[in-house]
Order: sequence, then C-alpha cells, then structure tokens
Amino acid sequence: MPRRIIVLTAVHGPSARYLPEAYESLRTQELPDGWEWHWLIQEDGFTGEVQPYVPHDRRVTFRQGRPGGPGVARTIALAQADGDYVKVLDADDQLTPGCLARDLAALEADPAIGWATSRVLDFLPDGSTVGFEGDPAGGPLERGEVLAYWKAHDFRAPVHPAALFVRRDLLLALGGWMALPASEDTGLLLALNAVSRGWFTAEPGLLYRKWPGQATGQAAHTDTAERDARMAVVEARATALAGLGWRYPAGTA
Repeated sequence: MPRRIIVLTAVHGPSARYLPEAYESLRTQELPDGWEWHWLIQEDGFTGEVQPYVPHDRRVTFRQGRPGGPGVARTIALAQADGDYVKVLDADDQLTPGCLARDLAALEADPAIGWATSRVLDFLPDGSTVGFEGDPAGGPLERGEVLAYWKAHDFRAPVHPAALFVRRDLLLALGGWMALPASEDTGLLLALNAVSRGWFTAEPGLLYRKWPGQATGQAAHTDTAERDARMAVVEARATALAGLGWRYPAGTA
C-alpha cells in the first residue's frame, strides 16, 4: 500500500479558475517508489462556482463546507487527510517541478524535523517571477528562529507559510490553522517553529500568484487595528507554546 502525501487546497469562487493550473503543477510531480499524492480541495462555502474547475482524477477529492475563511476550510479538510504528510497548495498557486520530492526527502531523512518550506517566487500577471532577497540559506531552521526574525522584521517571516509541508500528526496536535480572518497560516508556521525544528529548501518550490482578487491584496488585510490584533495573538500563541516546553518529537531537548 503506497504511503500518501495529502495536498490540501482551500478555494472560493474567485480563485477557482486557477485550479487547472495548480493541478497541472501537481500532476507532473515525481515521487519516490512507494509514495503517492492525494489532493483534497475544500471549498469555503456552498456554491456552483468551484466544481466546474475541479479535475476529473481519482486522486482528487472535492468537498464543500460552511464558509469561514481559508483556515477553517483547511482545518475541516483534515478530517479526510489520511496521509503521513500534508502539503499546502493554495488554489491560485503552482508547485515547481520536484517540490514534493524535495520536501519529502528532507523530513524522511530526519525524524526530528517536523515541517519544511521552500523558496517562494511571486508570480506576476505578466508571467514573470520575483524572489525575496532575504531568504535564509538552505538547511535546518531551529526552534524559535522564525519567531525571532518575524518580531525583528515588522511581522514578516523569513520563510513563506504558503509553501508548508508538515507531518500530519504534528499538524493535528497543534489544532490546524488559527481561527483568524487572515494570517492563519503565519500563526501555524510560528506555532510549528515554537515546538519543532524545520527545514528550508533554497530551491524555489512555489509560484505565489499575484492578482487583483487575492485576499491578501484587499484593503481589509492591511487594516491597522485588525492587523495589530492578529499579530498579537499569533505571537502570544507561539510564545505560550515555547514556554510550555513541549517539543516535537517527544523527548527532544
């Protein structure tokens, strides 16, 4: 029986048209013998706008649920996640060739690594890509490293949560994504880093699409009062987890 990587996508109507491109980037991934992927697409709501774009593939499961934002959609989809690992793929983004295999190799090589991310390139409307100059060197990310950088750089993490690859049991232990209107993925990233070491792959692993309809481009996302509240609870959660002394895997110093 093959072992599984669950690729998890939250989607709403405006971003559904990009699902075929996300699928193509997933379909062409090559995995080691004995491994397969299963794509869980979870609509944030009940509409007829998404299903027409869902690929017809036995490895793809489409479900709908009560609207609550991408964090809620991803977390409820965990009920169907029957693999050892979970890979995030937003509906409007694309994986780069070899990304899944690189993520998998990093975590299979070291049981003390709980999660991985990779370099992300902004994918602009004209088809060009732009990288982030502050990317860390490839290799392990020690506990607390991401939080320290985030606090020192105006709440900007050194690695991108949209590229997350994580052990399913660790993801469940932390309760999935935070119940926030935005930054729910950053909150999870900092929580993961509070309790476990991570891994960063310097080779690009994700094309992060920039387009007018994306949630992070809306005015509400940068509202000062809400942003301050989001950042405060994200930091408080990570700090509390670190202070409790719980570590993944259990028994590590």
